[in-house]
Amino acid sequence: MAIFPAMNSTYFDEPVDRKHTSSLKWDRYADRDVIPLWVADMDFRSPPEVIAALQERVAHGVFGYTRPPQELTEAIVKDVADSFSWEIQREWIVYLPGLVCGLNIAARAVGTHGDDQITFTPVYPPFFAAPRDAGRNLIQVPLLNADNAWSIDFDALQAAITPNTSLLLLCNPHNPVGRVFTVAELKRLAKICLAHDIAICSDEIHNGLVLDPQVRHVPIAALAAAVAQRTITLMAPSKTYNIPGLACSFAIIPNPDLRKAFCKVMDGIVPHVNLLGYTAALACYRDSQAWHAQLLEYLRSNRDLVEQSIAFIPELSIAHCEATYLAWIDARKLGVDDAAKFFEKGGVGLSNGIEFGLPGFVRLNFGCRRELLEEALKRMHEVCKTLRSA
Repeated sequence: MAIFPAMNSTYFDEPVDRKHTSSLKWDRYADRDVIPLWVADMDFRSPPEVIAALQERVAHGVFGYTRPPQELTEAIVKDVADSFSWEIQREWIVYLPGLVCGLNIAARAVGTHGDDQITFTPVYPPFFAAPRDAGRNLIQVPLLNADNAWSIDFDALQAAITPNTSLLLLCNPHNPVGRVFTVAELKRLAKICLAHDIAICSDEIHNGLVLDPQVRHVPIAALAAAVAQRTITLMAPSKTYNIPGLACSFAIIPNPDLRKAFCKVMDGIVPHVNLLGYTAALACYRDSQAWHAQLLEYLRSNRDLVEQSIAFIPELSIAHCEATYLAWIDARKLGVDDAAKFFEKGGVGLSNGIEFGLPGFVRLNFGCRRELLEEALKRMHEVCKTLRSA
């Protein structure tokens, strides 16, 4: 078995050269002096337990068709119970080769062609595409933003609902604003959906990345049985344990009719999860708690560094990031046409807010080693200074 670094902060500080590895994140700026802090993909090696499990499985040498391991299903049931006090049944779990795939399936499985589907903006780009690709009408309800504190605009939500509204696409913890919606917010949201017979598809892929110790993620389906019966919950180990390239996600669907409709859309089109995805997911949920705890400490420090650094750039402001490793930065005071291109010219590659439905903002991925993050923030300071001296 391979020997890995001791589990401490040096594991996350260790440089990992991702250039020339067909990395989506790093290849965007190949041969350019631009630090890539855009797509939601951490630069850290996955947990040692995951790497060891994959090495053992590869050594077996046979890569045939693979069923979901019963041990993985049991590990998911246990993790959901331990982490969120939500008791789920094994048969509620539907495995998926990706969470975006789950969003698209849900958009097709609920309602009929031409129905209205609602989401809160800004939001992760697939939330815009999934309803439209399913032949549904997307209704966007902007989140409230008061001094970079983001919340749900319930009045706007009520006003947006039509008799043809069949689905709410929810992102919680929210990407990109970093909110973990409170129980009070979720209860109010669920009450509205139940009153209007609206199903919920809740993307909870970042549920293992809550950074504030006093904040707790609660799956909306865990609020009450009636809510669970109207909800498709999407989860995955991919963001928390940095295994997105292994493509293993799952939906939790308590309602058998809704689950049947979901699976019918998948039939013959959606591929099965690959065996290495199953192997890695099991090692994440069963064996990687120590790595996870130390990851959260490291990300919390990185988050604090970003927020403190941005506070010294008068042209920028930042929403407090309760969860995820993604900082949502208001760059409208820069007065430039494209903030992402502005910072790219300064040597930092960020996600463009327009992709999330909100021009003038940028999203920064701080899931990287501290030294690289410090250099990126230094570059952001320097390029902003050029505006003041112009």
